[in-house]
Amino acid sequence: MDFEFLFSLVWTQILIIVISALVLQWLAGHFITGIVGRLIRKHKEETQSDRKKRRDTVAGIFKATSGLIIWLTAIGFVMYVLDINLASVAAGAGFLGIIIGLGAQATIRDYLAGIFILAENQYRVGDIVTLNGGGVSMETSGVVEDITLRITRLRDLDGTMHIIRNGEASIITNRTFKYSTVLVDIGVAYESDLDLVEKVINKVGKDMIKDPEISAITKEPIHFFRVDAFADSAIIIKALGQVSPAEQWRLAGEFRRRIVTAFRENDITIAYPQVVVHQPSKK
Repeated sequence: MDFEFLFSLVWTQILIIVISALVLQWLAGHFITGIVGRLIRKHKEETQSDRKKRRDTVAGIFKATSGLIIWLTAIGFVMYVLDINLASVAAGAGFLGIIIGLGAQATIRDYLAGIFILAENQYRVGDIVTLNGGGVSMETSGVVEDITLRITRLRDLDGTMHIIRNGEASIITNRTFKYSTVLVDIGVAYESDLDLVEKVINKVGKDMIKDPEISAITKEPIHFFRVDAFADSAIIIKALGQVSPAEQWRLAGEFRRRIVTAFRENDITIAYPQVVVHQPSKK
């Protein structure tokens, strides 16, 4: 009778431990989801589905970690109830943990970096980025096609897919975060009227946004910015504007096409390399 009572008491305690672990895991899941949802900053251009994907990914890893801790603790209590020697088990588990930890350092670093990339919104799917530094021996640029907690997939202009572990890149250059800048250098001849050059550049920029398609992706029209440098055969003019992410190259090309026509109409010479030959005078 005493044996049956003790047996039922042990199983009752185990049942309580399991139920408590399940309740704690449920509460932790809801708590983590709420905290992560508040901590993750929303990107201005980010859709609700993008933000939900980031939130769910980051919350998932924290839920898995908290669940592991809760169940390891629950197993420890169960072993205590069953009167199993925890010291010998802990020693064996500690030795195994050291072996796994030494072999998984790089992977853990990748996962931690992935968490911060997603939580801090350093870049998203569709952004154009350059990754270098750390374990990346050379700059790798491309469109982000996929982000996981461990790797980032970039597709460059040649169509080549680059797979980079998140922990390898210590320098991240995002070329399409919130907005992009159109930056165009124009070389004009030294005899050019700079006031006229400024007027023509500004007019071309304003005329471009009369096109509804261009206007929809333009935040600030391309305009004369400054006289940037004196080159060997040209005065370098810098023009810039702000556009929607990843649209700078397309609008820069359209601006260059229009500025060539506008300069011809206003007799403004686009400079080209010139060589002056001096011949010795004959006496």
